[in-house]
Amino acid sequence: INKFLWMVRIGGSTEAGKSITEWNYYNPSGEFRVDKDGSPTLLNCLMYKMCYYKFGQVYTEGGKPSGYDRVRNMEIGNKDFELETLEEAYTTEHWLVRIYKVKDLKNRGN
Repeated sequence: INKFLWMVRIGGSTEAGKSITEWNYYNPSGEFRVDKDGSPTLLNCLMYKMCYYKFGQVYTEGGKPSGYDRVRNMEIGNKDFELETLEEAYTTEHWLVRIYKVKDLKNRGN
């Protein structure tokens, strides 16, 4: 998620991505946050969900809530969601690499 905004900038710079606006990913205070104070656009976008899928069930540090991101020193803001069109294929032990596959049409959610 460290380089997330670069993908937003690149996508928004293309003709096909002209509807992508970087400022939508910042909260009203102008901060890029992944906790409960993060922007609704960020907390509900696919990239955020791919980074944090099932992370809300993980305890990373004693005395901290589940879903606590130790790098950003905050509890993630969107813990309870499902992926409708993707399924997790592989995640490394420390969650540095995550691989997903697209679900078959018959297995996709609504």
